[in-house]
Amino acid sequence: MRAKQMPSSILTRSKSPVILLFAVIILALSFFFFFLFSPSTTTAAVTVPYWHPSVRPETSFVASLEHFLAHKAPKIPASSDDTVGPVIDHDVRRLDERKFVKEMEWLRGDPYYPMSMPVRVYVYEMPSKFTYDLLWLFRNTYRETSNITSNGSPVHRLIEQHSIDYWLWADLIAPESERLLKNVVRVVKQEEADLFYVPFFTTISFFLLEKQQCKALYREALKWVTDQPAWKRSEGRDHIFPIHHPWSFKSVRRYVKNAIWLLPDMDSTGNWYKPGQVSLEKDLILPYVPNVDLCDAKCLLESESKRTTLLFFRGRLKRNAGGKIRAKIGAELTGAKDVVIEEGTAGEGGKAAAQKGMRRSIFCLSPAGDTPSSARLFDAIVSGCIPVIISDELELPFEGILDYRKMAVFISSTDAVQPGWILRYLKSISSTQIREMRRNLAEMAGKLVNIKLHTRRSQRVVKESRSVCTCDCRRSNSTHSNPIN
Repeated sequence: MRAKQMPSSILTRSKSPVILLFAVIILALSFFFFFLFSPSTTTAAVTVPYWHPSVRPETSFVASLEHFLAHKAPKIPASSDDTVGPVIDHDVRRLDERKFVKEMEWLRGDPYYPMSMPVRVYVYEMPSKFTYDLLWLFRNTYRETSNITSNGSPVHRLIEQHSIDYWLWADLIAPESERLLKNVVRVVKQEEADLFYVPFFTTISFFLLEKQQCKALYREALKWVTDQPAWKRSEGRDHIFPIHHPWSFKSVRRYVKNAIWLLPDMDSTGNWYKPGQVSLEKDLILPYVPNVDLCDAKCLLESESKRTTLLFFRGRLKRNAGGKIRAKIGAELTGAKDVVIEEGTAGEGGKAAAQKGMRRSIFCLSPAGDTPSSARLFDAIVSGCIPVIISDELELPFEGILDYRKMAVFISSTDAVQPGWILRYLKSISSTQIREMRRNLAEMAGKLVNIKLHTRRSQRVVKESRSVCTCDCRRSNSTHSNPIN
């Protein structure tokens, strides 16, 4: 591959960013369905080749974590991996040469590289203070329900909503026989990796450590990662950082802006992410982990006749930034016939009330919160309640591949605050349309998204990588779609 000048004055060969993006999309898209749905439900009669056929996944974060720490966590802290220690220019150059040889070997041996190969991920073995210690901290404190944020939200419930870092890491380091996904392979040699996963629990550390202690740990994690030869080789462009809560890792983000971030949304307003830090060209939006239980096919059938509420909302009505519209909508809808608007938080009692309300409703209101996105959207999806999305700046997970309009209603903020507009619009949707949208919601459970279209678009990547050898590079077209308005 074409050499690239790096800050360390070492010539390195970096994989095409489009190839990296393609690899990350396959990796994260696979986990998208794990976070939202369990394929072990009765809706999972559809064959899903990405899932390990003999593994029944656990979808409760607390239950999974309890089992993980009891049976998988090391009794003695793991020893350092082969990347820890003083790094010199020779280490980076040697890794680059090994990686170049391996990539050329794959390219010459397989005409369909990289599409024919699984995504290969190297998982850093970080010191336990960045990984196991933080999981134990959560486990030992999550029953303290009095631990809440300034706006009344239970801290541990927020951590669960943003627990993608745990689900990704736990599966990646599991024995092959216990892995949930077959198209993502963990490699032990860095030269064989497409991507490097950084297993640092940024959300847990933000919420459960004292402010200065958290910032110090962030700085230590930053130094540990940026000292690695693989990071120095690519300036972090092939490294994955889970930064799923908008407050997490904030003090040191500017130093890892080249890395691939796993986010809840883009927040184009600039309230949470600084300009130049996040973009659709390098980062991925992943869903919140739902607060409520999955309403499977049996549940959906039984709840059909019980859905007598037209529109349901339970949550905080007073929010910041784009979420200020919640108060206006709440004032407009409170007291309306067949509408339930409740103030509440995401505690255990709130979870039960929200789950009950969503399973008895046709539509579930999902306005912007402090950020454009909200966990409420994914709670509605797994409850079989058609989401009514009011968030003009929202970027949805994989919206270029998934057609959310087939299972959700989108209303602009301008229309939403017009007196009577929301209810008139919802009542105008026919029962046939409602059944179709609800059927599409149900099909999401156990459904494997057909990524052939995305693969075809990415065929240009292969041509580009081949043409590097003949000095005939061609720029590949962007595959990103425009955001849903």
